[in-house]
Amino acid sequence: MLKSQYISQIDVIIDIMKIQIITLFPDMFPGVLQASMLWKAQDKGIVSYEFINLRDFGLGPRHQVDDTPYGGGDGMLLKPEPIIAAIEQAKARDPEATVILPTPRGETYKQSDAKHLAADNRGLIIVCPRYEGYDERITKWVDSSYRIGNYVLTGGELPAMVIIDSVVRLLPGVLGGENSAAIESFQDDDLNIEFPQYTRPEDFRGLKVPDVLLSGNHAEIAKWRQQKSR
Repeated sequence: MLKSQYISQIDVIIDIMKIQIITLFPDMFPGVLQASMLWKAQDKGIVSYEFINLRDFGLGPRHQVDDTPYGGGDGMLLKPEPIIAAIEQAKARDPEATVILPTPRGETYKQSDAKHLAADNRGLIIVCPRYEGYDERITKWVDSSYRIGNYVLTGGELPAMVIIDSVVRLLPGVLGGENSAAIESFQDDDLNIEFPQYTRPEDFRGLKVPDVLLSGNHAEIAKWRQQKSR
């Protein structure tokens, strides 16, 4: 479990975005959430991460969370009772939170979705499916379903991490540069506006930094970057 973080009295008091993750494998997350910008966001009191172990809501002495699908077929489906109980607990903690379900059947996740979720500044409840899927009835409790690509993963944990990273980095105060999030790739979803960038040395094994970037002519540099970003 991630350690609790507190806002310093000298910091500006802001609303903390609470992100609750419903998963059978909470141990997958700390290595990601306790590093880099995701950890810094928590350390600054901008976001908090909480885990809800779906197994705690399993049925019977074995805490069953899955069962065979009606109509036959391979694999097991997550049962509705444990998932809905977990969502309801998360909602009790944060009634206005948006419930997100990563699934191959969802809409393709785009930068505009990340920007919307960050700007909305409501809490997030992310449900991580497993096995062959989930009972379709749980979607009645879900606000948005996303897929992060046209491929299949073993569970929703990795897509959840992608969504968390893409949203948290856009929250005010997380990135260092004032325009870091404003000038970057895919601000308009399908338009990649990222331009090539260089740092020292000027000459690396015969590969040189473009002369315009060394010129000090900011108008020409801006023009070059605009051309390269198309």
